[in-house]
Amino acid sequence: MDFSKLWQNFLDTVQNHYMDFNGRVGRAQFWYFVLVSIGVIVIVSIVAGILHIGLLGPLAGLALLLPTGALAARRIQDTGQNGSLVWIWIIASAINRFLALMFFVAGPLGAIGFLFYFFSIGWLINLVELVAAVALIYFCAQPGTAGPNQYGAEPPIFAPN
Repeated sequence: MDFSKLWQNFLDTVQNHYMDFNGRVGRAQFWYFVLVSIGVIVIVSIVAGILHIGLLGPLAGLALLLPTGALAARRIQDTGQNGSLVWIWIIASAINRFLALMFFVAGPLGAIGFLFYFFSIGWLINLVELVAAVALIYFCAQPGTAGPNQYGAEPPIFAPN
C-alpha cells in the first residue's frame, strides 16, 4: 500500500472537495480517507497531549467534520440513495464538538455547564449522533451501483497499490 497515494487522497478531499456533496465516490476511496483521518486525529491528539494544548484535538475533529460528511454523502449517493441523511450526523456532531470546545475554554464553570447540558438535552443529541453514525457506516459499507445513476457517472476505481 502506497501511503503517498492515501495522503494525496486525503489532501484532495480536504482541499478540493471540502463541502462537495454532489456526485459519487467509491468504497475504497471513502474508507481510505476515513483511515487517514483517524490517523491525523490520533497524531494531533498525541501532539496536543505532549504540548499541553487541549484544544487541538477537538479543533481537528471539527475541521474534518464537513469533508467527512461530504464524502459520506457522495458515498451513499454511489449506492443510489439520497445522501441527505448525512446532515443529521453533521448537525449533531457539530453541536457536540462546538459545545465541547466551549466547555473546555470555560474551565471549572465549563464542567458545571457540561453536566447541565448532558443531563438535560445532551444525552439525546449524543444518541442521535450515535444512531446516525451507525446508519452511515451501514450505508457507506454497501456496494455502489454499477454504471451511472441519478447522482452521476460511476466513480473511478481507487487503488493505492
